[in-house]
Formats: sequence, C-alpha cells, structure tokens
Amino acid sequence: MFIMKRRLIIAYALLFMVGNSFAQESEVGLCGGVSFYLGDLNPSGVFMGSKPAGGIIYRYNINPLLSFKSTALFGSIGASDAKFGKTDEAKARNLSFVSPISEISAQLELNFMRLYNVEGKNPFAPYAFAGVGVFSFNPQAKASDGRWYDLQMIGTEGQGLNLDSMGYDKKRYPLIGVSIPFGLGFKYNFLRYYSIGLEWGMRMTFTDYIDDVSTVYVADSVLRIYRHPIVAELADPVDYHDKHAPGTARGNAQTNDWFSYAVVTFTFKLLYKTGCSAMGTKSSRVSYKRR
Repeated sequence: MFIMKRRLIIAYALLFMVGNSFAQESEVGLCGGVSFYLGDLNPSGVFMGSKPAGGIIYRYNINPLLSFKSTALFGSIGASDAKFGKTDEAKARNLSFVSPISEISAQLELNFMRLYNVEGKNPFAPYAFAGVGVFSFNPQAKASDGRWYDLQMIGTEGQGLNLDSMGYDKKRYPLIGVSIPFGLGFKYNFLRYYSIGLEWGMRMTFTDYIDDVSTVYVADSVLRIYRHPIVAELADPVDYHDKHAPGTARGNAQTNDWFSYAVVTFTFKLLYKTGCSAMGTKSSRVSYKRR
C-alpha cells in the first residue's frame, strides 16, 4: 500500500508539472517495456531477469535539436545466484531478491537530426539523453516459512544492531536515492500531433544496496540471538554446516548497483502551433489549434 501511494504521488507531481507547462512545443504520453538491474547478484547480464515496466512522459521541445523531458517510470527488478551466478562461489552463496523500482527524472534530449512536425520536413530522429533523477526501491526475499520479508528492515548485514562492542554498528541504508539516467532513443512524428519511439537508458546510482548485498557476513549466532532465525536464514541461506564465516565477503562494496528501463513511447502534442520555429517553419503569422 505504501509503495502504491508513493507511485501515485510521483505520477501526480509529474502531471501537475505538465498542467502548468502547456505550450505549443509540449507533448505528453505513456511508455511501456521492461526494467532490469546490474549488481552483485547479476554482475553482467544485460536484460537478464527483465520484468514489466511503464510510466508517463512529458516533453518540451526547445528547438528541432533539443528537448527537455520529465518521466515517471515504475517497474520491478530481481535476480538470484541460482539463475545468474557465473561461478561456483556465487551459486553457493544462494542469495536472491526482488524489488519494486520507481523513478522520477528530468532529462535533456539531443536529436542527431533536426526533427519537425510539419509536412515536407524531417519527421524522425535518433537521440541521446542524460539527466538526473530520484528513485525508490525495497528489496525483498522469500524465507522457508513461505513469507516475503523486507530485507532493509530486518538488517541482513547487521544494520541497526547497535552492538558497538562486537563491531556491529552499521545504520540501515536509505530506500530513496539519486540516479543519473542516460541512454539512446529513436522517435518518429506522424499525423502532426503524435510521436512514437524506442528508448533504452541505464541508471547509475550511488548505492550498493538495491539488492541488499554489499559488504560482509554477520555471525549467524548474532543474528539468531539478537534478531530472529529467519533473519539469519535470509542473510546466509545455506545449510547450517555451510554457513559463511563472519567477516567474509558477502558482496563487493567497491561497485554500486545499476538499473535500467527499455520502453516503447507514445506521445501527443498538447497544443500545436503552425509556423512554429521550434518544431516547424518560421512564419510571421501564428495560429494555435487544439486537438
């Protein structure tokens, strides 16, 4: 319920921004596709574990080469050592997670060709984009009791134990972070008011905990005594006699996690301006047409 409310707030915020930016160069629309992640549990499998994603788009066309774009995207990601582990060590670790992933961002698009909405002018263009965003996530895993648990809350790497004398004083990681979206796309204008396209973008982040895996193992006995046996199970889901020694590497804290969206886009112009120098041809006479 909390995640749904958060997604609605993001969507309403973007729509509010769109509602206050109506202009002849503006367009709004929807997108749909897939999302995936790269990190400790999927180090190099581009598009592996892809899950459905979608969202809404607002674009302001500054001129035929440059546009401002804002997006609100929603999807899910996940991975497991059992499926994506490339080494015997990774498969023996046996960790897994799933997480919703949501992002609101502001971007600049640079068209490689001049793009127009009027007849007789170029109607398509490949483009590159880059910007900044804010994203949210919440890694979860399923335990042997059949229930799903929020991994950040239970502290699988000892977060929140506050046992300074034992060396366990880590704080819980935030579930909201900053992303740097960048990528490539292609768009095509048709019937004056409409545009379709394809877009793929990576998201660089500044956290290594999208998958809840980063540093070292905590002693199994500590988690059982000071937390719960389920926490100990999810922190190191192997047979009791195969538990990893405290302090051994659970993940690679030197590299942060990434996530990605690949989507098909469809947008329409909010107002159309004939003779517009930004997306049409220059003219001394200006008229506005609503759809």
